[in-house]
Amino acid sequence: MTGMSYKDAERVRTTACDDSDCESETESQLADCESQDTSLYYDNKRCCHSMWRRCCRERELKPRTIVVGRTSTEKFPANVIRNQKYNIVTFLPLVLFQQFKFFLNLYFLIMATSQFIPDIRIGYLYTYWGPLSFVLTVTICREAIDDFRRHQRDKEVNSQRYRRLVRGRDTPELVPSSKLRVGDLIVVEKDQRVPADLVLLRTTERSGACFVRTDQLDGETDWKLRLAVPATQKLDSDFQLFDIKASLFVEKPQRDIHSFIGTFTRHDGFGSEDSLDVENTLWANCVVASGSALGVVIYTGSETRSVMNNSQPRSKVGLLDMEINQLTKVLFCAVIGLALVMMCLKGFSGPWYRYMFRFVLLFSYIIPISLRVNLDMGKAFYSWSIQRDGEISGTVVRSTTIPEELGRISYLLSDKTGTLTQNEMVFKKLHLGTVSYGTETFDEVASHLKTAYSQHQQSDGPSPTREVLLMPLGTSGSVSGTKVRRSEVTRVQEAVKAVALCHNVTPVWEEEPEAVAGSSLESPVSVESQTEADQHYWQKNQQSCVYQASSPDEVALVRWTEQVGLALVRRDLVSMQLRTPSGHIFSYSILQIFPFTSETKRMGVIVKENQTGEITFYLKGADVVMSSIVQYNDWLEEECGNMAREGLRTLVVAKKTLTEEQYLDFESRYNAARMSVSDRVSRVAAVVESLEREMELLCVTGVEDRLQDRVRPTLELLRNAGIKIWMLTGDKLETATCIAKSSHLVSRTQGLHVFKSVMTRTDAHLELNTFRKKQDCALVISGDSLEVCLQYYQHEFLELACGCPAVVCCRCSPTQKAEVVRLIQRHTGKRAAAVGDGGNDVSMIQAADAGIGIQGQEGLQASLAADFSIPQFQHLARLLLVHGRRSYKRSAALSQFVIHRGLIISTMQAVFSSVFYFSSVPLYQGFLMVGYATLYTMFPVFSLVLDKDVSSKIALTYPELYKELSKGRSLSYKTFFMWVLISIYQGGVIMYGALILFEDEFIHIVAISFTALILTELIMVALTIRTWHYIMVLAEFFSLGLYILSLIVMKDSFDSSFIQTTDFLWKVLVITLVSCLPLYILKFLRKKFSPPSYSKLS
Repeated sequence: MTGMSYKDAERVRTTACDDSDCESETESQLADCESQDTSLYYDNKRCCHSMWRRCCRERELKPRTIVVGRTSTEKFPANVIRNQKYNIVTFLPLVLFQQFKFFLNLYFLIMATSQFIPDIRIGYLYTYWGPLSFVLTVTICREAIDDFRRHQRDKEVNSQRYRRLVRGRDTPELVPSSKLRVGDLIVVEKDQRVPADLVLLRTTERSGACFVRTDQLDGETDWKLRLAVPATQKLDSDFQLFDIKASLFVEKPQRDIHSFIGTFTRHDGFGSEDSLDVENTLWANCVVASGSALGVVIYTGSETRSVMNNSQPRSKVGLLDMEINQLTKVLFCAVIGLALVMMCLKGFSGPWYRYMFRFVLLFSYIIPISLRVNLDMGKAFYSWSIQRDGEISGTVVRSTTIPEELGRISYLLSDKTGTLTQNEMVFKKLHLGTVSYGTETFDEVASHLKTAYSQHQQSDGPSPTREVLLMPLGTSGSVSGTKVRRSEVTRVQEAVKAVALCHNVTPVWEEEPEAVAGSSLESPVSVESQTEADQHYWQKNQQSCVYQASSPDEVALVRWTEQVGLALVRRDLVSMQLRTPSGHIFSYSILQIFPFTSETKRMGVIVKENQTGEITFYLKGADVVMSSIVQYNDWLEEECGNMAREGLRTLVVAKKTLTEEQYLDFESRYNAARMSVSDRVSRVAAVVESLEREMELLCVTGVEDRLQDRVRPTLELLRNAGIKIWMLTGDKLETATCIAKSSHLVSRTQGLHVFKSVMTRTDAHLELNTFRKKQDCALVISGDSLEVCLQYYQHEFLELACGCPAVVCCRCSPTQKAEVVRLIQRHTGKRAAAVGDGGNDVSMIQAADAGIGIQGQEGLQASLAADFSIPQFQHLARLLLVHGRRSYKRSAALSQFVIHRGLIISTMQAVFSSVFYFSSVPLYQGFLMVGYATLYTMFPVFSLVLDKDVSSKIALTYPELYKELSKGRSLSYKTFFMWVLISIYQGGVIMYGALILFEDEFIHIVAISFTALILTELIMVALTIRTWHYIMVLAEFFSLGLYILSLIVMKDSFDSSFIQTTDFLWKVLVITLVSCLPLYILKFLRKKFSPPSYSKLS
């Protein structure tokens, strides 16, 4: 290019471009076509992918903005509870899949279908399709009935009506909970279940406070305080919510029930923006405990916290069914093996595969289709027996497919609240050091209080009596009576007053509602809740007082002080009032409150008596922390230990009198600490602890969380039966430990290891090593620590935990409970049952092999989702030890006998075919084969479901008998092969005996062998039975009578002249005797020299 001018260069470039134009244009056209094809392909692919994603993928959870007073137009899940397994479309496919995934049913489907091929048909179609159709019909009907019942129960819950505010209408409308949508404004009355997740906008309390019970969610009995959004609580009426312009921004649906993030914003010039947390919410399945609440729906149906913490119901398959499925595979191998042997002896000539398949069909009775029929009918009978048992009346079997599982349980996982306990706190004991008061002597406490306060009433101002009552212990005064008497009265008064003042309880005076329906929150006829009581409240007969608190213990304490004469009548944020036995009102100003936390394990309050100006600091807490705070004494530790052994929850109460100067000094330091930017928590704690020194010990209180009836003997029975019991609860560690001791879940001889809170892998490793050194020690662990251990040391932790005599898991979420069940099942391979009564137990119940729900105070959700529903925990012992035992033992005997019935006739067929030149011809034709498994032997064989090895009394008196069941010895390969040998022996004896003893006609072989076979089966049933029932005797004679009748009627199958001869009779009797007598002798010898354990007790 060096000798070329600029113009030459440009010309060359242009020419080159012109030459390439044609080629580039062609290439571009091709590229366009290709790009169009590619784009069309990708469009189609995107479309298909989008459709697939919409149909099959789970809906993506997103945060949302909700306009107050306007129902959301976005599509959200319907607000329905659904425990059903199927719907109209999926019912038949899923039920058939559940049936044909069992090898037994699939095998018979193939056998029955093969009979449509003429070349390999060996009998009538009804001989195969009849039993199979019957099995499927029974199963489909049972599943349909079970699922329809679930649908009815769901419908009942979903049709509960709630009041919904409607724009432009003066009164709310009543709508079922299933019709609620995101954005709806609904009113929830006192003691009504919250139907969906709400943000609380307004309450009947002026302060916007509302108490809720969350035991359906987290298992905690404590009432939780919830607060309305301040901006909406200030409105004059509910219907003003439609006039304001406001919106809620809420996070995407989460599982965590203890946290929530959202904001409330006004857009109409007020410009207020409030942050929302869990205190502003009402989760679905909570129950409003006070007044009425108005909230806006933020999550519905499957997006609510309670449903997200529940798992989908699954079709449970019993261990016995799986064992029988394995045995049928062994029997199938026997069928194929026997057919191959016959073919080898016959020779593989001609259409050998056709003969081979005919042999398989001939021996197919080795795997009897009647096995499923008998087992399914047996399960239905066991379920009926459980529901008819008068000892456990009220028990409902909701899943009729797994009653045998109750006889194989090795682990029982139980909820605490409402399951082991009644969820009722009762004040039981007050100990003052030198004197103790119990339920029998509380009238003395009331008498002392009456004495103390009646003396005060006699004078207008502070009397000498009053001065004595306020003096320190041991000082004398001018009141008549002994010094000891004054001292005891004073100490009782001070102790009761401390209990009546040191708490966070609020009394609520409620008028009985006259008509609630159709009224809004402000309606004069709705439940009205008042925190302000005037001093003449006790004269209003229509009002009743309800105490609200975040802890049921505190309610029990305040209720007790009311019973002995010192009642809390009014409480707000800054004051409270007590009424004395004489009717006077004492007013107190609340200066400071120090709430209870799991770290401090104590709560305190500083109050000022308005009449005298006296400032007192009251403190109560656990003995472990209070022992170092109170003045030296020699009785606190001992008495707390005694109360704990009685199963009481103890609180130590102390006080300290402050001067005005002392309090002002404390207040200035406390406020300064609260305003500090760094280390605020530790600085505040240090200031409070400066007061907690050398406090005067007043008393120790003992509160009992009442156990369910007969919990202790029931747990002892289950422990002796070899069942390991784990308690999984959402409650606090201290409460769970106390109940574990009082219920004797942990026996007095066993130690109790409290697993320290761990956050890291190193902590978990060290704590596991510490626990490994403990011997015969029960374990107590929190949900957070459990999560860490399972994350890093799952196998090691489960190895140690499963070796413990008992395990207590506290602060467990519903999903954690279910996960623990699944881990035990996977790790041990043993059967686990779960028992609970609340909505928070549903996941655990559904994950367990046998889910048991208790119809408790926490509602019916657990009971409805369970496989078995019982009214009381004590019924569990009879359900497992009696009905579980019988169901498993009976099904094991029944299944083995039905297999024996099939094996014996298949052995006879094999002998017959081998004698008659290996012909693939059936021994018995048509109706005889069907009648053998139905009319002639069905009733005696099925009557085995009435058999029992021990009485219910012995089963409950000697629970150790249950231990053997978990080993599965009633149905094992050992017992199976014993029955195989018996079948081969008896089949061989009957067939060879008939062949040897018959003389001229083939029809005589049929008559002799078939009659001997029926008699052998009836005698074998009689030999198997351990306890006779009159129905068993009737079944034996009825079947025998039917067979004798058919001998007369069925002239085509039997020679009527031959069966009337003595030759026929003696030949049949000899063959039957040879087949059965040796077995009777063996059974007698075994019973004599090696009897089973249960027979020694009978």
